[in-house]
Amino acid sequence: MESKIYTPEQINQLPDKPGIYRYFNEENTLIYVGKAKSLKKRVQSYFFNKNRHDRKTLKLVSEIHHLEITIVDSELDALLLENNHIKAYQPKYNILLKDDKSYPYIVVTNEPFPKVFSTRQYKKGYGKYYGPYSNLRSMNTVLELIRELFHIRTCSLNLTDRNIQAGKFEVCLEYHIKKCYGPCVGNQSAEDYQKDISQITNILKGKLGLAKSWFKEQMNMAAQELAFERAQEFKHKLEYLEKFQTKTVITNPKFEDLDVISIVSDDSSAFVHYMKIINGAISQTKTIEIKKKLQETEAEILALCLIDFRKTFRSESEEVLTNIPIESWHNVQITVPKIGDKKKLIELAIKNALFFKKEKIKNNTASKQEESRLLKTMAQDLRMKVLPRHIECFDNSNIQGSNPVASMVCFKNGKPSKKDYRKFHIKTVVGPDDFASMKEVVGRRYQRLLNEDAPLPELIVIDGGKGQLNAAVEALKEIGVYSKLTVVGIAKRLEELYYPEDQYPLHLDKKSETLRVLQHIRNEAHRFAITFHRDTRSKNSFHTILDEIPGIGPKSIEKLLSKYKSVEKIKQIPKKELIELLGKKGEVVHDFLSNKKAGA
Repeated sequence: MESKIYTPEQINQLPDKPGIYRYFNEENTLIYVGKAKSLKKRVQSYFFNKNRHDRKTLKLVSEIHHLEITIVDSELDALLLENNHIKAYQPKYNILLKDDKSYPYIVVTNEPFPKVFSTRQYKKGYGKYYGPYSNLRSMNTVLELIRELFHIRTCSLNLTDRNIQAGKFEVCLEYHIKKCYGPCVGNQSAEDYQKDISQITNILKGKLGLAKSWFKEQMNMAAQELAFERAQEFKHKLEYLEKFQTKTVITNPKFEDLDVISIVSDDSSAFVHYMKIINGAISQTKTIEIKKKLQETEAEILALCLIDFRKTFRSESEEVLTNIPIESWHNVQITVPKIGDKKKLIELAIKNALFFKKEKIKNNTASKQEESRLLKTMAQDLRMKVLPRHIECFDNSNIQGSNPVASMVCFKNGKPSKKDYRKFHIKTVVGPDDFASMKEVVGRRYQRLLNEDAPLPELIVIDGGKGQLNAAVEALKEIGVYSKLTVVGIAKRLEELYYPEDQYPLHLDKKSETLRVLQHIRNEAHRFAITFHRDTRSKNSFHTILDEIPGIGPKSIEKLLSKYKSVEKIKQIPKKELIELLGKKGEVVHDFLSNKKAGA
């Protein structure tokens, strides 16, 4: 491969070869990755014939400062490289492909007596991994099947020959309830144990026929040896395996390994359904929604998703069925079936994609209706003329003026919008003055919004009583936005709502949805402010002799300083009073400070 940087003025110099192109903005941030059979023709299409582009594509082009290319040998290599770049960098104009590292696997460990269990961590060399499983229920069903059919240990003992011969272990409950043969005490050889492991791997690979044949063979051998109880045991396991197989979705026993993928889409989203077929049975399924960013075609989205699904579910099948034509790769045949069982598989995949789309639309509609109802209720309860779609809440945090900070949290449509949260260091206030601090941060926040021509919230919530509220109102009046929004204060003790220039507080029903949202946003602002204050305090190395007392943490120190103002005053407080405040910790504080005082 080779790589080179170009400016938009140099696109005529691009090679007529397959590869990927990467667009960067002025800040050298990657904003888009694409693939092409011909890099020259594909990149030129962005800058020529702009009248054919939609608004989003035009915005992308306007942000391109320079581009890089990587030449590859084939279109498949370009597709793979594009997929890797999108996952690694998540450019803002690409459709987002989420990394599915959190999917669970079933692992068979590399040990003389392997363990079989589920895990979300992939460790190279630790064992053989099967999956990943997109459906936890199906994975647990497979594990249940394995534990019913085979006697596999569940312990974490280091079962080496040396440890077993030294008699280091004892059998556990699993042995007594006949779920394990006791290899830890030499009751089962590694060779015999591996026979079960071989059949477990057949099941995990979807080769149920091989496992059935093995059980049938063992049953017949036991019958010939007149070991009828053992034969009956194998018969029971064979029947259990057959029962499990009937519950799986069988397509056609003549099929071997297949991938089936379909897409349905509208103007804003695409819905893609994937099925992995192993030995005629559907072993894995997954449906996803892709939000369109530019003018991506269904074929482009489907090809990208197919690469991602095959990597995620470790498919090596040489045949892929789709509902729209996309180009085949050198080692994979991609077809759109017209008749027969393969056509039925595609119809099943389309049915699943359509159902997922329908449910998404239904859920989104229900969610929007619920949001609208809640916002109308809040507007009515709070005597607002507009819906409070955008709410911001402020809170201060300090210990007697030490490291004063403030927070602003934002709710949109009744839910937290964490990307809009803001932190403030108090800059103009000296000492513990909550009112002046509130005025400063409210003024700074909305002066900045005015300077940036950004939208104002419909509702501002101030954590505190009339004093903090009046300070915020004063700031809003000074910058000329007071009449453009609603501002209320919420007092902690009785959950009263205060309005500017209103003598009496508003009391909402304790079960009110409106009060619940206001309490949520107030508590979130308080949490955010306290966390920020503690971080700031730590960074500024705020340290007193109280920090040296064993067993006395930040909360106890905060209590002491809040009540007694200084360490010198705490030294004069009687032991009894400190115990009333902190319990037994008060005695520890008193004795420590008394010893320090005596030592001084």
